[in-house]
Amino acid sequence: MLESMSIGIVILVAFAITVFLIPKYIKRAKAIDLVGKDMNKYDKPEIAEAGGVVVLFGFLFAILCYIFIKTFFLGTEMHLIEILVISVTILLAGFIGFVDDIFGWKKGLKRWQKPLFTLPMAIPLMVINAGQSYMFLPFLGRVDFGLLFPLIIIPLGFIGATNGFNMLAGYNGIEAGMGAIILATMGFIAWYFNSMIWLAMVSFVGVAALLGFLVFNWCPAKVFPGDSLTYMIGAFIASVAIMGNMEKIGIILFLPFLLDAVLSLSPEVRGKGKVEAFGKVNPDNSLDMPYDGVYDTTHLAIKVMKKLKSKVYEKDVTLFIYFLELIMVVLVFAFFI
Repeated sequence: MLESMSIGIVILVAFAITVFLIPKYIKRAKAIDLVGKDMNKYDKPEIAEAGGVVVLFGFLFAILCYIFIKTFFLGTEMHLIEILVISVTILLAGFIGFVDDIFGWKKGLKRWQKPLFTLPMAIPLMVINAGQSYMFLPFLGRVDFGLLFPLIIIPLGFIGATNGFNMLAGYNGIEAGMGAIILATMGFIAWYFNSMIWLAMVSFVGVAALLGFLVFNWCPAKVFPGDSLTYMIGAFIASVAIMGNMEKIGIILFLPFLLDAVLSLSPEVRGKGKVEAFGKVNPDNSLDMPYDGVYDTTHLAIKVMKKLKSKVYEKDVTLFIYFLELIMVVLVFAFFI
């Protein structure tokens, strides 16, 4: 009973701290010119950037509250190492993302450098040999990777998750909402099916912090997440998947991001140079297709929604992406649970 109450308390703490701090952060970020233009608005307003650091603080503060309650009131240290390892991973990812926010896209950080920067995020899970080294693969059955799992599989998982999550972005509410859906799904599976209450708690605390951020990131956004959030949530999802032995589930939930990668790397794009995810903005803030072809999942969203309604707005694109992710959630429960 006390354990359940403590989990409920820290979830509320994560949400409340994030909601409380975001307005203060927005004011401070604008004061130091840490802003970016909202490219899906006709007048291109300047919005506070790198708001993911507040989500990071809200998450870590709530987790430390849980550790305090668990140590001094519940009298147990069970799973504290795992909780701390995930927390360190998320802290490291948030820090690297914040550095990228400050020095990266504005200073011309090369695309190939970003995967290298995400490698250190895998180190905490590597050193404790997190997860199970075997997997059940199609046609091969049970395959034990042994030392290759911590040395190769975990780093590759982090590179894919952090950089993949970072790709499907640029529209108000997409990053925070997608992260909340994925973490809520994995948290529920960890709790209800795998009896990993501690991992479910960590996931739900992350969801609470993201929902607190989404209050200010929903259309029209008052704050942007930045790489400090996308790297952090990508690493968060990878950590939960590995710790909970939910790698296959994680891959299914990441299919919209894989689709985004395939579209952006299509042969047509290679001849066009850099292609942006943003829509073509009209004076009433409705969006049209920015290119003749579909080179991003958000372009697909605009194209599909255009067939359903005459005017498509940014929130329509975000809700379409949410819908795609919810289809993945249904697939997970239909075929993997």
